[in-house]
Order: sequence, then structure tokens, then C-alpha cells
Amino acid sequence: MGKRNWISVLAASGWLLLAPPSGAGELSAAALETAHEVTRSQASAELLRRPALRDLDEVLASGHINIGLYQDFPPYAYRDEQGEARGIDAEIGRAIAAGLGVEFRPFWIKPGSSLGRDLGNSVSRGHYLRPTQVADVMMRVPYDRDFSYMRDSTGEYINKSVVMFGPYQREQWDIAYDAGRLEGEVTLGSFRQQRIGAEYDTLPATYLTATMGGQLRDGVRHYRDVGDAFAAMARGEVAGVMAMRGELEHYLAQYPQHDFHLAEAVFPGISRQQWDIGMAVRESHRQLGYAVEAIVDRALREGRLGDIFQAHALVYRMPDFYAEILGQTE
Repeated sequence: MGKRNWISVLAASGWLLLAPPSGAGELSAAALETAHEVTRSQASAELLRRPALRDLDEVLASGHINIGLYQDFPPYAYRDEQGEARGIDAEIGRAIAAGLGVEFRPFWIKPGSSLGRDLGNSVSRGHYLRPTQVADVMMRVPYDRDFSYMRDSTGEYINKSVVMFGPYQREQWDIAYDAGRLEGEVTLGSFRQQRIGAEYDTLPATYLTATMGGQLRDGVRHYRDVGDAFAAMARGEVAGVMAMRGELEHYLAQYPQHDFHLAEAVFPGISRQQWDIGMAVRESHRQLGYAVEAIVDRALREGRLGDIFQAHALVYRMPDFYAEILGQTE
């Protein structure tokens, strides 16, 4: 999943804010000493050009938490006209910060060539352009046991520096199409004679050019992002767009005047069409992960995550991890 591969009105109302820990506004002598240690560790990080990796105590003492968000990724995370962080993951990040009793600070992540690189650059070691900066928690990480415990050719764990936890959404690949140009049940085969759009450097862009023995290749059009692909569909340049379900639902809501629909398509050759989305922290900071997971777990079970998705015009799909426990699929 190379790329992600990944106007909220809720923040102002404060309906998702969870009660902060008792005494969060008062720092004990031990907490003050921890704060001094944080300051010293940050100074040392600058001197050595290494990231200031912060555990739960250091996050609480500092009064803020850095939440890693993929940039320019509506409806999940993006900046509004005032530069404020908006989107589903930003709202969940604010809930996490409120639950810990600290300030929410977005840590913007530019997608790299692979998820493993994103995890290293943003959580465990820092990017060479900002070597002293990392996120405390990274959002929108696939919750996948096989990926978490993947080994290299020497038998070493590839992702041993991070822990992936806390599934909070189920995502999937799908197709949105123009019903004015395609009739009946829409499948991949419907695009043998019609053009279909996809975002550059994503799985759909690669998949569509290769699937069905290359029968769709000549009709595939690549765009800067899913928003541009939808604009092209509105202009009649393509009859469909393949992307993640959440992105498709977001842009469908922006074109109510058009007869655009979801196809519920099946994609032969893609081993996993649906997957759970979770979070990640550095491997040595599991205590922070446990605290964050408890906040998100409570919000999910009480239905507040579903409210966030609904406010962004998305259908909330409960991750399989919870669907098996709670007996719900959405």
C-alpha cells in the first residue's frame, strides 16, 4: 500500500472529548522532573541529530502529543483554508489528546515509497530532512498480523522497531461509476469499452493496467489524486474511478448533481480487498500505545467513532477485530 497504501463541525462542539485524567492540570514534583528530562532529551536530540522519542510519561509531562497524519488525504486528514488539521483521523487524534489531557498537535506525513519507510521516517528513526522529529502516534496503519511480523531474507523482523495496534476502521478497494454511462451491474469487465481513472502511484493505478490480461490498459487514466479523478468523471473523461472506499464516499457526496454510484466490485488477483486500519507507536513505547488504544476502544464501543464518520459523509465499517466480538459489521 505504497501511498497510504493512505468541514468538520465536531471539534468545536467538543462532543467527542473524553474526560482527562484527574489532576491533569497540576504537575507533581515527579512530573516536573520528567518535564525537565524531556527538555534535556530534546536538546540532546538536536545535538546528536536523533529523534526525541517520548514515552507516555514524557508525553503527559510535555502537555502535548504529536499525532502522525498523512497529508493531503481527504476525508482522513488535510488542512483547511486556515491551515487547521481536519478529517476523520484528525478528529480521532483530538479525541486521543483530550483523553490524555494534553494538546493535540498534527505531525504531517508525506507518503513515501512504502508503508515500512513511512513507519521508519515518522515513528521509529525520523526522516533525514527532519531527523529530530517523529510522531508519538501514527494514524492509518494497516492492522495486519502478517505484515507486523514480516521477516527479511535473514530472518529479522522488518517492522521490529514499531508496534501496530488499535484497529478502528475497516477499509476496502472499490469503484465509483457514472450510471449515465454504465448500465446494469458494474464490474471490471464494464470498462473494456469505457475509460477508468486512478490516482498515480497507488495499487489501483498498477492493478488496472495489468488485470484481465491487460484488457483495460488502454482505457486507464492516471490523475494527481482521487479528487482530480472525480472531476474528470464529472467532465465525462472517464466512466469510473477506483480507489479506497472512504475516498470514494467522500467525493460522491461532493457531486450530488451527478448520477454517481458505488459498484461493490470484486477484484480478482488482489489477495485482500478489505483490511483493518489501526495505529502505530515505537516498539519501546507500548505503555503509550495501551493508553491510546483504551481511548479509541471506548470511543468505538460507545458509537462516537461512527458519529465522526457520519459527519464526514462516510459509512462507518467496524474493523473485523471488533465485529467478531460485538457481532456487528458496520
